[in-house]
Amino acid sequence: MRDWAKEEFGEADLGHATRTDRVVAMAARAARCPGGRVSEVFDTGASRQGAYDLLENPAVQPAALLAACGTATARRSAAEPYVFVAVDGSSLTLADRRKVKDFGTVGASLYGGRGLKVMTAYAVSPSGVPVGVLDQAWWARPPSSSSRGEPRARQTKRARNAKRKTSEKETQRWLDVLATCEERLDAAGARAWFQLDREGDSQPVLHALSQSRHWFTIRSRADRRLDHGETAIYLRPYLARQRVLGTYTLPVPEAHGRTARVAKMTVRAATATLRLRDLWTKRVRRITVNAVWTTESSRVPAGDKPLDWLLLTNLPVRTFDEACEVVRGYTMRWRIEDFHKTWKSGACRVEDTQLHDKDAVVKWATILATVAARIERLKHLSRETPDAPATIELGKLELRALILLKTDQKKRTEVVTDHPTIGQATRWIADLGGYTGKSSGGPPGSITIGRGWRRVLDAARLLKLLKPNHRSK
Repeated sequence: MRDWAKEEFGEADLGHATRTDRVVAMAARAARCPGGRVSEVFDTGASRQGAYDLLENPAVQPAALLAACGTATARRSAAEPYVFVAVDGSSLTLADRRKVKDFGTVGASLYGGRGLKVMTAYAVSPSGVPVGVLDQAWWARPPSSSSRGEPRARQTKRARNAKRKTSEKETQRWLDVLATCEERLDAAGARAWFQLDREGDSQPVLHALSQSRHWFTIRSRADRRLDHGETAIYLRPYLARQRVLGTYTLPVPEAHGRTARVAKMTVRAATATLRLRDLWTKRVRRITVNAVWTTESSRVPAGDKPLDWLLLTNLPVRTFDEACEVVRGYTMRWRIEDFHKTWKSGACRVEDTQLHDKDAVVKWATILATVAARIERLKHLSRETPDAPATIELGKLELRALILLKTDQKKRTEVVTDHPTIGQATRWIADLGGYTGKSSGGPPGSITIGRGWRRVLDAARLLKLLKPNHRSK
């Protein structure tokens, strides 16, 4: 586990080698025993005090930790032909009842939520296996900026934004994260296919991505006007006139306000030049994109909304297969939702932290983000490449510990091999974490994997102590 932690943070420039060693040790321990509170992760007084000392040390900058793990992710990305990079905003709701911490407003200001906003770029392999956290941007939102739940504020939000420069808006966070990702990937010789939801659909972001050497797909949130002189022509009506490239079926799981069904999806695509007007400068930019529009054409249950994705991309889309690849790429954006769940409320529970200082929270959250990404990587390796050897992710001591623990609790009819696949190993880890198979409602998730992984790592640590000359690879 220390080898993994060293890969993530071993090159962190913290001003002194002992600080870097401390961060590596903290990451290794957090991976062995994930949790939101420092006091529950570190089991001795000395290790807890060392963790608090580093997190509260102003000489240790959060940006240095982000640079280290982001650079490590970029290097791993270079081993792939390209990586999907899902970029998405979120927030951490943190304890601050007396409002004395240097946090900001999150959620509806009506409810007085406190915490931090964060923008994350999350790299995923072409097969859907997480690679790691490429970058994050953090900020505390002032009370006046959070206006959800206030009808009058909602009505005037667009007017207020029209009077502000991009650098004064949260749009700038998207631009900053995208620029940092490009810089790190370019330095490593890797290529990105950025995946952005409707929140990222803005004129400045579209313009920035159109100037990049990397690919992008953005789900459009508006029916944008096309560049057709003085004639007002909009994208959706334009696409509706295009021929249907093909259809496919999509299983739709049950969710809040949505009925489980198998949807028939119709695909259209066209090249279009968008007419984008900057509300601040009044400048009009023209950006040519390929638009892929996939809509639900089968009958929709009463009360449900039909599925409707309008995707803007700079990849060529000439055939049905190329259009479907753009749609598949956009579905990889959901990997960041899995990451958020594992990081915030799953195995890592970062929102449970009791730290008082914003920078200390960001440093601790960054360490836990890498742990969450590793748990998600293990989960998806078992699903996407189940027949690969377990050694692609587990070290020798970790694998030995897993085999010993599984042998001890195996069923009478089970056979425990010394050379399991990653799919077998992940199932064994989940079993150790309380996974009950089909009755659990699906394949192993991050919570049961995280619990089982904790047992494996504790056992691996014991093996290392019993054999001090045996080093984990």
